[in-house]
Amino acid sequence: MKSNSLINTPPRREIWIFFVALAAWLLITGLGVGLRIEHFIIALVMLVFFMAGGITRRLIIALIPFAIFGMSYDWMNLLPNYEVSPVDIESLYNTEKSVFGISTAEGTLTPNEFFAIHHTTFVDFLCGIFYLCWVPVPIAFGVWLYFRKQDRVYLHFACVFLLANLLGFAIYYLHPAAPPWYVEEYGMDFIAGTPGSAAGLARFDEITGFGIFDALYARNSNVFAAVPSLHSAYMLIAFIYSLKARCSWWLRGLFAVITCGIWFTAVYASHHYILDVIGGILTALAAVALFEYVFMKIPPFRRFMVGYCHYIEGPKPLKN
Repeated sequence: MKSNSLINTPPRREIWIFFVALAAWLLITGLGVGLRIEHFIIALVMLVFFMAGGITRRLIIALIPFAIFGMSYDWMNLLPNYEVSPVDIESLYNTEKSVFGISTAEGTLTPNEFFAIHHTTFVDFLCGIFYLCWVPVPIAFGVWLYFRKQDRVYLHFACVFLLANLLGFAIYYLHPAAPPWYVEEYGMDFIAGTPGSAAGLARFDEITGFGIFDALYARNSNVFAAVPSLHSAYMLIAFIYSLKARCSWWLRGLFAVITCGIWFTAVYASHHYILDVIGGILTALAAVALFEYVFMKIPPFRRFMVGYCHYIEGPKPLKN
């Protein structure tokens, strides 16, 4: 007799859980945020993949940590963080200037202010390429791990990626903070509902004529989410788990370059202060430490992760 995981129809219990979870996501998103065409496309793709067969179903289940990340980011629109805590604008700016300020003929400038004056077309283009990698490359790395059957490394990476986001989102609500471009455009006054801005990355849009970053930041869930810089965390997590995975030295080297490139771009393009970048690095390291050395030491959690790993691995081939 064939196992349920080998036939097209998933077990009834899994169908119920999947449909209830999918319906709850659409309902909450629709009531609180508003449904967009991409929500329906994602729901349809997930439904088709889940029902199509064992291979695609296991892929959808494996991608759940990334799905929760996307859902959580979207749901920050339900309650803006500036309605929970006061926004840090001036003190963060002054601290950055006092610690990392650059002395010039015009006075002491933050690194962001310095790069806003001193920038080149080549660096603008290169930084745009780096910043386009911040989510697609880690997710592509995770999918690569999954299809290379490095399931344990994949799951640890995906869960740490999610944990870093949850830690970062919590800090956003505890300590909302304005990015450097906000100070450049609006000064030290708090303005609720401020739209997102591509800031220095707009120069990449001008070079290419694509308008990629203008479109991305027009849909920014939360402007006052500068500390920590999760842009600075994602590729660092991917680099750390590339060291744990079976992959080539050149891929690890590429990840290291992209990681450092994103850190530089965050400051160069006025999206983050150096303090924010440091915060993102610490958030990534804290997520790795919490998951690997705290959560994985808890027997029920470890058993759950083992079961999760066995599920996405699928049935073992029968031996002759």
